[in-house]
Order: sequence, then C-alpha cells, then structure tokens
Amino acid sequence: MSRNNLFRTGKRLGVPYYGEFWDLLIAWIVLGLAFANLLGGLNSISILIALFTAGIGFLVHEIAHKLVASRFGLQAFFKADISFLVFAFVLSFIGFIFAAPGAVYTKGSRTSKQQMYISLSGPLSNLGLATFFLFIPGLVGAYGQYINAWLALFNMIPFAGLDGEEIYRENKVVFAAVVLLAIYLSFIA
Repeated sequence: MSRNNLFRTGKRLGVPYYGEFWDLLIAWIVLGLAFANLLGGLNSISILIALFTAGIGFLVHEIAHKLVASRFGLQAFFKADISFLVFAFVLSFIGFIFAAPGAVYTKGSRTSKQQMYISLSGPLSNLGLATFFLFIPGLVGAYGQYINAWLALFNMIPFAGLDGEEIYRENKVVFAAVVLLAIYLSFIA
C-alpha cells in the first residue's frame, strides 16, 4: 500500500476506512500524554508506557465500535474532538482524566439492540485488554490493566454520548454486569 493510499477512503484489512488516520493519531498521542501525566508524570518511561497501553486501549475500543457497526451494514468513522482532548490533558494535571477523545460516528439505520451491541463492543474490548494486561509484569502490565479497566468503566457512565447510555437504556442487566466487572478490574491490581 502506498503512503498516499493510507489517507484515502477504501478498505484496510477488510474494514471500511474513511481517512481517519490523523484523527486517530492525534487522539492517541494526546490521550497517551494525559495518562502518562496522571500515572507517572511526563517523563520518557511513563510516556512510552502510556502511549502503548492507552494507545492500544483507545485504538481497540474505537475499532471495535467500527467493526461491529460495519457488521450491521453501517458506515462508521472516527472523528477526534480536539476540545475534549485538550480538556483531558489539562485535567490530568489535577489528578483526573475525562477521556472523551472523540467518537465513532455511524450512518445508516439500526435497531436499538444493534446499537447496544455497537456501544458494548468498546467497553468489552477494554475489559478484555485489562484482563490481558493482568498477566504482563511490571509497569506495562499495571498501566495497561488500570487504564483499560478505567476506560471501560468511564465509558459505561450512562450519560449522553458515552457507551453506557445506550447499554443502560437497552439492557440494565448487561449494563450492571459490565460495570461490576470494570470496577473489579479497576481495583484488583
């Protein structure tokens, strides 16, 4: 694939792609820096570990939304929200992150159950990653486990624009199960 094709629409690894490269890259870097600052300060070790662990968590979360939406025949693309990225970075200096780096926007019709599955795919991917990172020793494992559990828990807040809103509306038992698992994984490290 040529460098120019990376920025055009089409398919990448069988997934419809709408030129989201820069939005994903900017969101990944700013979110990684915010988590590095929060968890260990803006030093090279914390930055590298947070870019890796938060980066994987962020990318897998958003790609999960995109894949599930695409599976239901929807057009889905990620768009970064620069104001929320700046807000997340600034808040990291006072010991908190409001991580809403952007969203996967979808186009097309779907049922409320399909929307629940689309919304659920992001937090579930983070819970899977949090579990995976439990088995990796050292700071990488600790950061990865904590960041991904936290991302899942944060996204389950049942407010407009977050995944939890759709899940809570459609199935309160699934909502509660995911929240309880995210809380558990947030505090076992």
